[in-house]
Amino acid sequence: MMFFRMFRVLLQAGMVGLLLHVASASAQDLEPRTYSPSPIGTNFIGATYTYLTGDVLTDPSLPVSNVQASINTYALGYVHTFALAGRTASIGVAIPGMSADLSGDVIDAPTSIHRAGMGDIRLRFAYNLVGNPAMTPAEFAQREQTTSVGMSLTVSAPTGKYDPSLLVNVGTNRWAFKPEIGVSQPWGNWFFEASLGAWFFTDNNNYYGGNTRSQDPLATVSLNGGYSFKPGLWLAAAIGYAKGGATSVNGVGSNNGQSNMRYGLTLSAPFAHGWSTKLAVSNGLVTRIGGNYKGISLAVQYRWFDP
Repeated sequence: MMFFRMFRVLLQAGMVGLLLHVASASAQDLEPRTYSPSPIGTNFIGATYTYLTGDVLTDPSLPVSNVQASINTYALGYVHTFALAGRTASIGVAIPGMSADLSGDVIDAPTSIHRAGMGDIRLRFAYNLVGNPAMTPAEFAQREQTTSVGMSLTVSAPTGKYDPSLLVNVGTNRWAFKPEIGVSQPWGNWFFEASLGAWFFTDNNNYYGGNTRSQDPLATVSLNGGYSFKPGLWLAAAIGYAKGGATSVNGVGSNNGQSNMRYGLTLSAPFAHGWSTKLAVSNGLVTRIGGNYKGISLAVQYRWFDP
């Protein structure tokens, strides 16, 4: 009995990275048009379902193989744009939930686990620096398209379900912060964007039995471009790269730093006044540790303007 319990603990240790990777702010978001301009007083509310499947972030020192995950995530989000010092700014919140099944072999002994619950809430503040002064919807409709440069700060708060007696959790029991800068360049009906940022993590001081788990910063870069067929109807391709993020427990490091590249496609289409839907697919392109998973998501969004 103790023999197989030890195997299960090893497997859970190997699989912990995926839920930490997904339940916390995702390191390789492939979201087109993040820095595209909007008029002030715009409100967005939406719901997103995402299905992820594939390899899990494992510790190379563990005898774990054939690790697979099937993860369903759900999120509700809200974004509001407003004027700040003559420029356009926005504030947004996303509240995620998750249901995950993970399995793998530890020295040829198969086992599996299930986790479900609320994930870590994510907050994002964005501010335009160049090319998008604060404009009303009427003024925005008459504007001349130009290059837009912005910055943002995303915060992942430790609000998710967490049990320190478990190695695999939905919540991360730590804060994470991502400052980022991005540029958006229109060219007729075409658009192009690039962003550069990095995640910084506080320690989890109650990690499995009262240990301290730390993680190095994780740098990210993304490029995307697409074509707008008409307002609200567009297709975009994206590629993203993440580097770093190695973890340690009580100061003992692991050889699990990431060096991963992903790609994806997103289609956005309006279907009623103020309503739109987005379908996105993504996959791992080059992976060292983690990141080699497939994803598909469907989002429904409603937009309205302040009176």
